[in-house]
Amino acid sequence: MNVRVAVGQMDIALGDPEANLRTVQTLAAQAAGKADLLVLPELWGSGYMLERAEELADELNTGLFAAVAALARHHQLAICGSLLEWDPQTQRAYNTATVYDADGALRGAYRKVHLIGLMDEDQYLGAGDEAPTLELPWGTGALAICYDLRFPELFRRYALAGAGILLLPSEWPAPRIEHWRTLLKARAIENQCFVVACNRVGSDRANAFGGRSAIIDPRGNVLAEADDTADLLFATLDLALLDEVRSFQPVFRDRRPDVYALDELTPSQPSA
Repeated sequence: MNVRVAVGQMDIALGDPEANLRTVQTLAAQAAGKADLLVLPELWGSGYMLERAEELADELNTGLFAAVAALARHHQLAICGSLLEWDPQTQRAYNTATVYDADGALRGAYRKVHLIGLMDEDQYLGAGDEAPTLELPWGTGALAICYDLRFPELFRRYALAGAGILLLPSEWPAPRIEHWRTLLKARAIENQCFVVACNRVGSDRANAFGGRSAIIDPRGNVLAEADDTADLLFATLDLALLDEVRSFQPVFRDRRPDVYALDELTPSQPSA
């Protein structure tokens, strides 16, 4: 089976959901008929204006989430991206990635587990505590968000749970863009998965963002990569490659978690 993927690398108007939705509407219209799935950046509706998180956040399936569902249904195009989510039960805002399918149905939601202090997420947002896989029309997939990329255990968990397509909305700063490019390939290679990663471009009050959105196959081949300007990337994922790569080099079978004993280790802390 083949999946046509589009990645909408965009600038984000800080704290302006209406302007950002117009950009996404344009990207969805351009991707319609050419792709089965459109992936958008992290917090594409607001950017990192987290001091207004409570005001800018929507409950799932309302506000911008509902707008995405309607867009997906209108264009018959699955759409993934991350937005500020408000949970009335916890009274917290979260950085939440979702996938709405081509019928506008919510296929899965993931709250960012690893909050980055460099961008004050830990001050304003709640952290997720689940790492679910999701059933996409093309098989099992999973979601992660930006800083999560630095934590290989999360991605290995997804791969062991059967995920073959890893979707990663991001706002990755330009000074560390080579980390981004290297880690994307590493996560694809070590987990023998497709990685579809959308970064933003432009700048906000504190950071310039590096773009370099990419679509990478389970061998680590880059199927498409953007530069540091707004772009709409396309690539086709040949899902038969998943079984081919995993059969040829069965790294999951050859793991030795009994030797690693990761749960027994406590990381050393830097000296003061």
